[in-house]
Amino acid sequence: MQIRNNDTALIVIDVQNDFCPGGALAVPDGDGIVGTANALMNAASHPVLTQDWHPAGHSSFASAHKGKEPFSTIELSYGTQALWPDHCVQHTHGAEFHPGLDAAAARHTVRKGFRQEIDSYSAFFENDRRTATGLHDYLSSHGIKAVACIGLATDFCVFYSVMDALSLGYRTAICEEACRAIDLEGSLEAARTAMRGKGAVEVSAAELLSSSTA
Repeated sequence: MQIRNNDTALIVIDVQNDFCPGGALAVPDGDGIVGTANALMNAASHPVLTQDWHPAGHSSFASAHKGKEPFSTIELSYGTQALWPDHCVQHTHGAEFHPGLDAAAARHTVRKGFRQEIDSYSAFFENDRRTATGLHDYLSSHGIKAVACIGLATDFCVFYSVMDALSLGYRTAICEEACRAIDLEGSLEAARTAMRGKGAVEVSAAELLSSSTA
């Protein structure tokens, strides 16, 4: 995949303070991808950022449900929903991109999870699987046919984004070198198996950077 091609987008998923060490929902070594993400963003012709952007009291927060603890589940109108610590609340430090991330290099930013009653893992659809984030329309309007996905976390938001990209017909790659995982009860290997089975291609950062200059 040549990330300087005009028909290819680099999707950088949720590299935000709350998902990095010290954050409310930290992914182990989440900030370890920042340098690689910057290199890829600056090599790509069409880098796109996604940003969790929850209102206070969001339905996915355990604190919004009396007696519920983080990492338990509830049933919402669209099905089973994991409950999380409060994170990425709009206009807070935790919702901001990691300070080392070259966010100015992005051509577009997609905010997701801002609807009070629906969580959003995927860059393309919220968790009801019907409400679109607008990313597909944006990419289509720019003639994008292929995407390379990086970011946080491999087995949650990156995974759902990869699976939706494939379902929407994009040629899709994941660069795990520029991702980090939560890996709850085998979730990382399960995500890898599902992505491979659907047709995602695994690439290294070196391959993406090399191909970008070919």
